[in-house]
Amino acid sequence: MLMRMLSLIVVAVVFLAACGPAADVAPPATDGAASPLRVVATTQQIADMVQNIAQDRVELTTLLGPGLDPHSYVATEGDLQTFQQADLILYNGLQLEAQLERVLKQIGERGEVRTVAVAEQLDAQLLLQWEPEEGKPYDPHIWNDVQLWIKVTDIVRDTLSELDPDNAALYAANTAAYVTELEALHVYLLAEVERIPETQRILVTAHDAFGYLGHVYGLAVEAVQGISTTSEASVGDIQALATIIVERNVPAIFVESTISPRTIEAVQQAVRAQGRDVAIGGELYSDAMGESGTPTGTYIGMMRHNMDTIVAALAQ
Repeated sequence: MLMRMLSLIVVAVVFLAACGPAADVAPPATDGAASPLRVVATTQQIADMVQNIAQDRVELTTLLGPGLDPHSYVATEGDLQTFQQADLILYNGLQLEAQLERVLKQIGERGEVRTVAVAEQLDAQLLLQWEPEEGKPYDPHIWNDVQLWIKVTDIVRDTLSELDPDNAALYAANTAAYVTELEALHVYLLAEVERIPETQRILVTAHDAFGYLGHVYGLAVEAVQGISTTSEASVGDIQALATIIVERNVPAIFVESTISPRTIEAVQQAVRAQGRDVAIGGELYSDAMGESGTPTGTYIGMMRHNMDTIVAALAQ
């Protein structure tokens, strides 16, 4: 009996030695930390807000980078996979991402991924009209009104907190700090517009993306194309806008980062045909921001750049 017990002990020791050292096997996680939320933001503007509110507590993917037009963008197979792997998709809505919205609504209706159209959560009375008779009731370019964009921070904060309550206090603190920066931006934009003589506060661009900017900061806005870049500008549209520029003595017109400059250049030629000249005042960021790591790669930097460019060209 004793010999049998000794044999069993020897076998057990040999077996344990054969298993190798414990360091070769990854130990299970013991800190209880949850995986970060996987968040997809369609536009850079929304992504920048998420970055400011959530910082490193989420895994953030920005669908549309610099120079990409959300009005005409069509989802790729890779985008669809990204959507399916997300915990949360934040998009603008109001038909800004016209070719994506049906897909995003379907994903949300299936309940597998939380989807939020941030602009559609706002009080409709705060929104500018678009073409209600065409099934497009509201202008989607809400970020050009900083005070309206501040209201979106509440939507993003609350959504993140609902999905990740452990970090709710952090999201609230970061939102408050970001709102302070946005309020300072609003004051800056109001002050800058005052540098433009009242008779020259006319903003002419390729498409009608700056209605909110004009409404809040006191600029009359004229554009060749409509609110969506998918609308076509006719020769008559170009001629009519050229006449406005001549009659109102507009000193400069502006190209946009997501649209070919050819339309605005055609307006410039039409103005010259009427015996006047008008300058290209610079490039504005309309539906997308600048490159990451540059001043225009943030929402605040983009808004300051746009207003600084407008003021420099019109305050002559």
